Amino acid sequence: MADAETVPPAPHKRADARRNQAALLDAAAAAFVASGVDAPVRDIATRAGVGVGTIYRHFPTRADLIVAVYRHQVEACAKAGPTLLTDSATPHAALRAWIDLFVDFLVTKHGLAEAMQSGDAGFETLHAYFLDRLVPVCATLLEASVAAGEIRSDIEALQLMRGVGNLCIGADNPDYDARRLVELLIAGLRR
Repeated sequence: MADAETVPPAPHKRADARRNQAALLDAAAAAFVASGVDAPVRDIATRAGVGVGTIYRHFPTRADLIVAVYRHQVEACAKAGPTLLTDSATPHAALRAWIDLFVDFLVTKHGLAEAMQSGDAGFETLHAYFLDRLVPVCATLLEASVAAGEIRSDIEALQLMRGVGNLCIGADNPDYDARRLVELLIAGLRR
């Protein structure tokens, strides 16, 4: 048995391969918004500009693709928080922009709840992953906004995220404007 020093490191994906996979995951997310998680793989492939075989090579099962899209979007939302806090005019502006991204993420999950109840082992850890990655980001944005005197201090990150999530239920109904209701919720945090 080789010792740890002689085992070669796992190969890293080339930058272009990572970009291609990100484009594929973005295309799958767009297809999920339009048609739910049961969107035909050929539609996803067309959106991504790749062959169906490419999708199956990266994601052998639909569950693998759904999990990858979910994780990709959680990571994008998590990474956006610190960037928004640095680049926005105020912490409250950063919070509002991040909540917009969070709403986009929630809307993309159209149909995911049912898929997550399917018993597929790949879905079991997603909720904990979501909480572990996003609650601290939201908390940081809230804390910065409170410290700047822009919002009230009596709301916790998980409470806000649940409130936003609840307002997004039914967002697939054209007569329901979840984004407008979320905007009112965020405005209500102001001091």
